[in-house]
Amino acid sequence: MSSRSIRRIAAATLAAGAALGAAALPASAQSSPRQAAAYRSGVVISDVQADSPGYDDRSNRSLNREWIDVTNTSRRSVNLDGWTLSDEDGHTYTFNHYRLDGRSTVRVHTGIGRDTYRDVYQDRRNYVWDNHSDTATLRNDHGRFIDDASWGGRHHRGGGHDGNRHDRRL
Repeated sequence: MSSRSIRRIAAATLAAGAALGAAALPASAQSSPRQAAAYRSGVVISDVQADSPGYDDRSNRSLNREWIDVTNTSRRSVNLDGWTLSDEDGHTYTFNHYRLDGRSTVRVHTGIGRDTYRDVYQDRRNYVWDNHSDTATLRNDHGRFIDDASWGGRHHRGGGHDGNRHDRRL
């Protein structure tokens, strides 16, 4: 076999490998730079309970049954110190001295409680998440978009957003 043939076979093999590698990437890594941020960090908003079950009586029990789950899908722990979780109205929770272990979830409750490694509390006395329509946005300690989750009707973004949003309805 000539060296020219060997080079052609090697080039074809490399091209096929690159195409296969690109096809194997998760959809989030192929979608947009904003969606790829969540994939790179491994941290995503994995579940939302915006409407506390039962009557909304603003009791601490009812407030704490309104929550957002933040999950680290990677194997490595992620330091969430300074990361924020906010709604469309600008209510913002900032993680303080919190490290999320690999392949773990932390539940961010609205009401008052004692923080643990699985549950943290915003210590609010009013509901944050709109039952009918809202967006939860997660940003890192540099203010960079990591992930968002939307529910309900038509969504809008306030000032300061670039419009390249990732509508993932839960």
